[in-house]
Amino acid sequence: MTEHETAAPKAGKFGGAGALKPAMPVIAVVCALLALWLAWSGWVQFQAERREAALKNVRDQIATQVADAVGKEVAQLDARLKSAPVQAALAQGDLAAAGAAIKQGWAGAQDAQILVEGLDPQYAALAQGGFGKVGLAESAVSENKAVAAIVKDAGGARLAIAAPAHNGPVRVGVAYVRLPLERATAAVQGGDVSDDSYLALRQGSFSVVERGDAELATGAEVLAVPVKGTQWRLAAGLPDAGKAPFGLGAIPCWAAAAVLFLLGFGAWRASRGPRVVVEAAHADAPTLAQSVQTHAVAAPVAEAPKVRPVTEPAAPAGNVLIDKSIFRAYDIRGVVGKTLDKGVADLIGQSIGSLMAEKGLQDIVVGRDGRLSGPDMVEGLVAGLRKAGRNVVDIGMAATPVVYFAAYQLRTGCAIAVTGSHNPPDYNGFKIVVGGETLAGKAIEDLYARIAEDRLYEAHAQGNLQQRDVSQDYIDRIASDVQLDRRLKVVVDAGNGVAGAIAPQVLTAIGADVTPLYCEVDGTFPNHHPDPSEPHNLESLIQMVKRLDADIGVAFDGDGDRLGVVTKDGNNIFPDRLLMLFAADVLERNPGAVIVYDVKCTGRLPGQILRHGGSPLMWKTGHSLIKAKMRETEAELAGEMSGHFFFKERWYGFDDGIYAAARLLEILAARPQTPSEVLDALPDGVSTPEIKVPAPDDDPHAFVDAFKARAKFEGGRLSTIDGLRVDWPDGWGLVRASNTTPVLVLRFDGDSRDALTRIQGAFREQLLALRPDLKLPF
Repeated sequence: MTEHETAAPKAGKFGGAGALKPAMPVIAVVCALLALWLAWSGWVQFQAERREAALKNVRDQIATQVADAVGKEVAQLDARLKSAPVQAALAQGDLAAAGAAIKQGWAGAQDAQILVEGLDPQYAALAQGGFGKVGLAESAVSENKAVAAIVKDAGGARLAIAAPAHNGPVRVGVAYVRLPLERATAAVQGGDVSDDSYLALRQGSFSVVERGDAELATGAEVLAVPVKGTQWRLAAGLPDAGKAPFGLGAIPCWAAAAVLFLLGFGAWRASRGPRVVVEAAHADAPTLAQSVQTHAVAAPVAEAPKVRPVTEPAAPAGNVLIDKSIFRAYDIRGVVGKTLDKGVADLIGQSIGSLMAEKGLQDIVVGRDGRLSGPDMVEGLVAGLRKAGRNVVDIGMAATPVVYFAAYQLRTGCAIAVTGSHNPPDYNGFKIVVGGETLAGKAIEDLYARIAEDRLYEAHAQGNLQQRDVSQDYIDRIASDVQLDRRLKVVVDAGNGVAGAIAPQVLTAIGADVTPLYCEVDGTFPNHHPDPSEPHNLESLIQMVKRLDADIGVAFDGDGDRLGVVTKDGNNIFPDRLLMLFAADVLERNPGAVIVYDVKCTGRLPGQILRHGGSPLMWKTGHSLIKAKMRETEAELAGEMSGHFFFKERWYGFDDGIYAAARLLEILAARPQTPSEVLDALPDGVSTPEIKVPAPDDDPHAFVDAFKARAKFEGGRLSTIDGLRVDWPDGWGLVRASNTTPVLVLRFDGDSRDALTRIQGAFREQLLALRPDLKLPF
């Protein structure tokens, strides 16, 4: 066989080069075009990054200048209060002279006065002057220091400063000074802000002064920074530069462009070279097609999502794998160190971030309750969210409703509250809102499936992280809407939960005299468990209300989204009766509105709603399920027997025990009767609290399904919306499966003790017929 004959079969085997040669010009052009596109995208990103860096620099400079300017005014008030002329006037009780002495020589001061202790004249004039002045004075008293704010006074927005006024150790009132608004806004007005960017000084939801393109205002919270020493922030915004290909930044875009240029150049060269015969000695050399395939590995094509295998331990220290049982009906909840740790939180964060990426959502608020495991859970959660390219706003330790509020305030539409709610101290978990909807049911299951099926998105660049404190915004928002017609003396029991850090301030700001009880945040809950649905957890509150002769006592659960109420007579006002009061109030302004309540509420509730012109609707238990039903029916109000209340009227529709307490006090203060008389007059019968019974085989759903299939109740109307509820003309009973713990939840209600006993007996007979070993406490 000749050498040529030997070479021929080899040429056939590697004949891809010849076949690919006609396509080389096309490949070269495509690579060149892609390179140009990436190079241009890199330039656009580079310009956007420069503009953002410049705006941030201007923003930070102005924030410092505003803080310095206001700080000087605050320091001046402190110094003048300690001056000899002011102290002499205070010693003589001449508050007018003290105010005049404060104003004397203070350049630009428009007014200075000493408001009397208790602020009664200011509260009496609220209708004329608004709450700004009073609210600032109350803040100065509660914080025991000089504070500044923008208030509406003397016909417009002004800078005001207030501080407690002491004569020696005795507080005699509150000093209040009104200054021109320009003292706070001059730095913003004079700042170097281009017309195609945006900068605003904001207090709560109010933009005090804006510069630049106002159309950028909506997204400016993402680049907002707090103004030190104040309750303000500087928000900044830029036009959307568009997303770079595959999420790449400027330098990666340019690097990818260079690779594509080289590939295109190689293809062009190959298209012009002579055709060669492959000799036997070079038969193993790669063809052009193989060369192109080899180089293409480095090309910047869309990167497949990176995932962490579900079999990998969630954290090196804990060696805890993902346990499907923590993904529950309304949220995610587990035992720290057993089914939950930082590594698991990381995976959950990345799973939530993957869902957000699919929906085109970028920013999310994260906050935590006071549990000891909270910081670790947040650290892991934030790492996972950022890994998925999401921008995180960490508001620190905050009640769950404050986290929800922050999602509205900062316009993110997404939020995660890291909380174990009312569970024991070793529990923690996540309540999740994505795109304005609280995740529940299948949406929670999908988060687990993303992890189990390796469907976790990993972005090319991590999302950013910023810290914000929205607590004052939350207080101001409620106080701007709710004010008491008369002062009520209130005892607040937070059970050492996170609500203790803010609920007393909210209720003080709306005009209540507040005595805190167990409001020091302590994740071990040393005094009693923070669950107001359990009557024994209210014993200390009842005693304190009686001892202080207070008007009412309110209690919150571990994360502040549930409310409990007791009267000075020691009566526990169950939430379904409170819902009667709330419904009557809301329906006065919204006749015909839908009021949603869960299956555990009293049978007397729908009659009350109908009598006040409303439309009652019973639905499944669960905060996320109730919120979904509210959106579907456009309901103005909803409530659960567990103490969750959802106000859409004048609020945002999420469950908020603190806001519900404020609305309750508003209603009670407007009535001529005492709070006890108002609450005791609500329709009532003889009822039990929630009765929790361990489920057979730790499977409450299976038991309830079997119970519904075989139970028979003569004369009763059966409802299977959630478990089995049976209504008779004189009462009702319920058995349902808890979606958070392996227990059966029972409740009974009757018009009389005899009716209640009969109904309980009927349920007992049917329950024991199914499982004789069931341990029933009735």
